[in-house]
Amino acid sequence: MGQHCGSPPDRAYTEDMALRFTTSYLEDSLSLFRMYKKLGEGAIAQVRDEELFTALDAEANSIAVIVKHIAGNMRSRWTDFLTTDGEKPDRDRDGEFIDPPRSRQALMEMWEAGWACLLGALEPLTDADLERTITIRGEAHSVLQAVNRQIAHYSYHVGQIVLLAKHFASDRWQSLSVPRNRSAEFNRRVASGQASQR
Repeated sequence: MGQHCGSPPDRAYTEDMALRFTTSYLEDSLSLFRMYKKLGEGAIAQVRDEELFTALDAEANSIAVIVKHIAGNMRSRWTDFLTTDGEKPDRDRDGEFIDPPRSRQALMEMWEAGWACLLGALEPLTDADLERTITIRGEAHSVLQAVNRQIAHYSYHVGQIVLLAKHFASDRWQSLSVPRNRSAEFNRRVASGQASQR
């Protein structure tokens, strides 16, 4: 279909992830999406190149395959988000689970392109858009439902990436959340403003 999501938004993806109080659903959703993006990247950075392409068994997906699937889903769901069905006619979902790019650089370019689709579609919206209707596979969704669906979907797959990366990194693993046996310390840091829950 020759669709393009455009350039990544100007806002840096590496911006501070501190929790900010908001009553805007879209603002909070964007914050969550960025948090999961950062979490996935923190996990991917801790594995060796060959581990990106290693599956634990014949039924499992490698990190590279999961990234390819996430990026394919994002391109399909978020390109022309308000005006076209979220399951694009040219999407090959089954193909997303085979033959991922064979280099870290190509894989991360695919990852970034997917996130650019998502953020480029979501950032211009206002809370007034939440009740608008879009379709996915011909089924009607409110924008709010569609966003919730994708938060759940991407967090599910980022969790898989983290699990695999932690398995492969083993004793090299650096915690991406509250380190084991350091909850009390983390609580003190949040209370003092030195850390955030995001």
